Amino acid sequence: MALEIKLQKFEGPLDLLLHLIDKNKIDIYDIPIVQITDQYMEYLHSMEEEDLGIMSEFLVMAATLLDIKCRMLLPKEVDEEGEEEDPREELVMLLLEYKKYKYLSYELKDRMTDAEGSFYKAPDIPPEVLKYREPVDPAELLSGLTLEKLNAVFQSILRRQEDKTDPIRSRFGKIEKEEVSVSDKLMELKTYAKKNRRFSFRKLMTGQKSRTQLVVTFLSVLELMKMGHIHVDQETLFGEIEIEVVNDPDTWKNLTEFVEE
Repeated sequence: MALEIKLQKFEGPLDLLLHLIDKNKIDIYDIPIVQITDQYMEYLHSMEEEDLGIMSEFLVMAATLLDIKCRMLLPKEVDEEGEEEDPREELVMLLLEYKKYKYLSYELKDRMTDAEGSFYKAPDIPPEVLKYREPVDPAELLSGLTLEKLNAVFQSILRRQEDKTDPIRSRFGKIEKEEVSVSDKLMELKTYAKKNRRFSFRKLMTGQKSRTQLVVTFLSVLELMKMGHIHVDQETLFGEIEIEVVNDPDTWKNLTEFVEE
């Protein structure tokens, strides 16, 4: 009785062999190679007019089946351990591996079909829930903190603030318009000279409260030098500038004349 097989059912020679094994209810580990080969060859005769590219895969398997069939008729071969080799073993392993992947593909196809009927709702979380933040536990936050570490953090913050502060401009305070004359500053320096016969130029300038005060004080010092009332000395390059009062401030009569002018 001829075996009726349609080509479109099979994806290759292994697929055909699995079909024949299932159809004949054969144990895949004990394939009757003669029976399966005969049925396989009948299938090849039914596809003589098919595309040669498709036929080539089935012809390779046909040659493999015929080779196994011939080896089954010969005396059993023995391996290095003295056990008889089964010519069908390699074919059985190929069929088992193919069968595993085939049924996995069915499983993936079923899951894809089920997924087509699945719909998901977009997340809809209330705004108050989104704004919620887990409360901070002070005990956990301060865990491992010591007074020494806390002091180190505090000192580093202070250093950062000092680095950002201009040592001169920070003393100016609020910027305000003020009227400062050289005459007033000369009289102020006269009073200062009575108490300090020798003083630092840096110290004098540091005591000023604004940029205008700095400029007017500098001009007043130059004027007093010009009048010969003070002497300025600097021992080393970039060293401290020292101002020495040469004449008694009470005798600065020409200063009065300058102020009146």
